[in-house]
Amino acid sequence: MTTDFLKYQKIIEQFRGNVLKNDFETNFSAMTQHILKTDRFLLKMELKRLAVACTRLIDLRGHVDGECRSFEHDGRVHYLDDIAMKVYQENIGFYQGYTFGVYEAVMNTENNFRVIYQKEKSNMGKPVPAETTKVTKVFEKTQYPATLFTFGPYHNRNEERMNFAITLEIQLENDKKEYECTSSDISVEGCKFRFNFSNIITIGQLISIRFRGLEDEFQFGQEKSFDFEVKNIQKVEKTQLLGCKRVYSKDKRVDGFQAFLQGFIQGNKRRYKVNLDNTINAIQSRSFEQFSLPKLNELPIFIEDKKGEVLPRYALTCHNNQATFQYWQDENRHSTLYCLITAERLLSMRKAQALGKSLLVYSFVHKSQGKHFFYTADVQQLNDDIEFKKQFLGFAASKPSFAITQLSIMDVDIDKAHSPLTLSNTLTKKNEYLNLPIPDDAIETLHNLQSIVVANDVTNNVSTKQYQQLSFKNIETTRLKNFGHKRLTSPLMMDEVGINYKNQRQEARFKYVTPVELEIEGVRCSGKSHDFSVLGLKLELDKASVLNKGDVVYLTFPGLQKITSAFDLKGLPYEVMRVNKNKTILNLRVYVEKHQHMGRAFFKALITKNRDKLTPDEYALMIPGLAKALRNIYSRSLTIPSLMVQSSGSRYKLEAIVCGTVKDKLLPVMKQLSDSPLQFNLYPLLNNLQATSTLTLPLKKMQTDDVPVVETLYIAVNLDNKVIDQAVTTKTLNELESPMLQRMFITRALSRGLFFCVQVKLSRTDDPDMDYLNPELSYISSYAIHRGKQIEQDIWSVAGIIQFLDITQETLVRHELLTDVL
Repeated sequence: MTTDFLKYQKIIEQFRGNVLKNDFETNFSAMTQHILKTDRFLLKMELKRLAVACTRLIDLRGHVDGECRSFEHDGRVHYLDDIAMKVYQENIGFYQGYTFGVYEAVMNTENNFRVIYQKEKSNMGKPVPAETTKVTKVFEKTQYPATLFTFGPYHNRNEERMNFAITLEIQLENDKKEYECTSSDISVEGCKFRFNFSNIITIGQLISIRFRGLEDEFQFGQEKSFDFEVKNIQKVEKTQLLGCKRVYSKDKRVDGFQAFLQGFIQGNKRRYKVNLDNTINAIQSRSFEQFSLPKLNELPIFIEDKKGEVLPRYALTCHNNQATFQYWQDENRHSTLYCLITAERLLSMRKAQALGKSLLVYSFVHKSQGKHFFYTADVQQLNDDIEFKKQFLGFAASKPSFAITQLSIMDVDIDKAHSPLTLSNTLTKKNEYLNLPIPDDAIETLHNLQSIVVANDVTNNVSTKQYQQLSFKNIETTRLKNFGHKRLTSPLMMDEVGINYKNQRQEARFKYVTPVELEIEGVRCSGKSHDFSVLGLKLELDKASVLNKGDVVYLTFPGLQKITSAFDLKGLPYEVMRVNKNKTILNLRVYVEKHQHMGRAFFKALITKNRDKLTPDEYALMIPGLAKALRNIYSRSLTIPSLMVQSSGSRYKLEAIVCGTVKDKLLPVMKQLSDSPLQFNLYPLLNNLQATSTLTLPLKKMQTDDVPVVETLYIAVNLDNKVIDQAVTTKTLNELESPMLQRMFITRALSRGLFFCVQVKLSRTDDPDMDYLNPELSYISSYAIHRGKQIEQDIWSVAGIIQFLDITQETLVRHELLTDVL
C-alpha cells in the first residue's frame, strides 16, 4: 500500500477480504460517496491487490525485536515471532488465505526494526506505509563443514615408518601379564600398535614388546623381547594407539634386531607402503600457507629491543598490506611506524591481550610546507576524557588521512624459525639446501627481536562517516598538539621484508624513481619508474593507457639522460609483459630488434658501478636466511583465520580454514555449531546468500594484483538455541543500512547471546610454486601415486582466499560513542 492510501486506512481495514463478496460494490459505494471518483477507483484497485494470492516466504529473523521460529501454513514455511504469528493468523481469517494483504501486515508489525526506526526518525505515531521489502530465502542447509589446517609445526621423522600389521606380545612395566596386540607401523627405532585393554598407560612408561609375527619367518638374534618407551598416545573410541621408541642398555646400542629391521624395511617398504601421514598433513598445510601469506591484509611488524630501546625493525609486506605500510611513511618515504608503536603502547597491548582485546589507534596526517606530521591517539589515552574523545575523533575523521588501526601483540618464538621438510632424511644432494637450518647470523638477529605487533587497518567509509557526526566545535588545540609526534633527526632503521615463495626474477632488481616518456604509434604519455633491472623495468603512467600484453613501446629517460652522454636513452624499444587492471602500471622487458639494446647496456653499467648505492628490491635482506625465518615465525603465530576458495567444477567450495594458532573468538563458536567434533561449521559466515555471492562471484574476473573485495558482516549467535538457523543471524552492512538498525541489531544480539562484527576480504591467489612443494609431493607420489595426484589437484584448485578479521571491538566503541548523536 502506498502513502496515498494512509488517509483511507479505516476503509481498507473495514473492507479487507470483502472484495469477492456479492455485496462489496453496494457497501463500498455507500461508504465512499464523499471520496473523489479517481481516488475511489484507485482505492478499489488497492483492495483488490491486497486480496491477490501471495507466494512470498517471510523470514523475519534479524528484522524484528522478537524470537523467530518456523511457522508452516498451506505448505509454506515462514520464520515469524509471536507478534507476527498473531497478525498472520488474524489476517488469514479476514482474507481467507495467504494474500498480499496478509504479507504486508506481517512485514509492518510494530516490533519490526524498520518500522521502529521510521517512527523514531519521523517522531510520529502514524501507521508506516508498506514498502517493497526484500524477503530472505529460507535456508534449509545449516551445516557448512570445514577442516582446520594450521601452519606448522611440520614434524619430520628421523626414519621411515612402514605400514605393517603383525601380532605383538606386550608386557607392561611392573605387570607380568602379557597382552596380545596388533602393530600399525614399524621403523628401525620405533613402533606403533593398538592396545584394546583398559590398562592405564602414561607417556614415558617402559614396556616390553615381543614381535611374534616376525619370529615364525625370520631369525634376528637370541633376544625375544625388546624394551620400548611410550612417546605418544592417541585415543580412538575405546582403542588406544601407542607410539613407542626403542630403549637400549648403556653398553649396547646396536643388535641383530636393529640390523634386521633396516634390511627388512628397505626391502619391503614399497610392498607394505611407507606411512605418509605426517608428510601428507605437512604438504596440505604448507601449500595453503604458500597461498595465504602473500595475501595478508595485516602488517606484521617485528619489534627490536636494542640496548633498552624498543623500536620497529622489520615489517613483512605483500601487495595487500602495502597501503598500510606506505601510510606510515613521511614525505621522503622513511618509516614513521615509531609513531604508531611506542613503548607505552606496547605495555597497553600486553594489558589488552590479557583481557582478550586489541588496542585501537586513531590517526591522521597533517601536511605543512611539504612535510608530514603524524597525530595518533589510542583508546586508552582517550578514555580519560569522553567529551574530548568525541571531539578528537570528530576532528580526526574530518581529515582525508583519517585511519583506524587495530593492534595486537605476540611473542617471538625462535623455535618456529626453522620449518624442515618431512622427508625422513631421504633428500637428495640436489635438494639438501631446502632443509638447511637457519644460519647463526640470522639466529643472533632473532634473539634481539622482542615481539611481533600486528597492525590491521580497519578504516572504512561507513565508520568514517559515522565518526564525522561527532562534533569537534571548541576543541582545545593545545590538547590536540599533545598527540602529535616529533620528527626524528635521522630516519628510523626499518627494513621491509617481502613475503615471497615464488621468485621468477632472473636477475637483480633495484628500486629507482625517474621520469619516463612513453611513445607508441605517435601517441605519447608520461610516467615514472618504480624499479629497473638489466632486462626490464616497472613503469607507472600518469594516466590510464590502452596498452596490452605484447605491445612494443618506445621509452625515453630524460632524467637519466642528463647524467650520461655515453648512452642515447631516447626511443628505446620495450615489450609490454604485463598490465594491471587499471592500465596504469606496466611491466616491461627489453625488445631487441637488429642490434644491441642501448637500455640494456646502460642499466648494466649503472648497476655495476653503483651496486652499493642502489636499493635492492629483492625481498631478501643482507643477512641470509633471515627473511625466511621471519616468515616462518609469523606463519606459525598467525591468529587471523582465512578460508581457502577452491574450484570444484564450475563452482567454488569453501571447506578449509587456515591459521597459525587458534585465538580467534569466532572459531570456537563455529566448532560448537558443528555436528562433527573434528570440523567447524561455517554457517555464521556463509548462511547469508548476499554475503556469499559477494565473496565468490568476483573471483572469476579478479586478477592476482587486484585490491581485495571487502564485506562487513554483523553476526548474532544464541548458543542456548539448539536450532542453528534460529541461533545464528547474519546480516551484511548493506542490509543494516543505517546506524540505528546497526545499533538495534547489536543490542538485540548482546541481550540474547554473542555479537560479532567481521570484516572479510577476498583476494585472488597466485599460482603455486611447485619447486617449493615438489620434494614432499614426489615423496608421497613414489609410494602412493593416486594420493599424490589428488593432493596436486587440490593444490591447483585453489583460486582465492577469504581472510576474516574480528572488528567487534571497534564497532562497539563506535556505536557507544554515537548513542547520543543518532
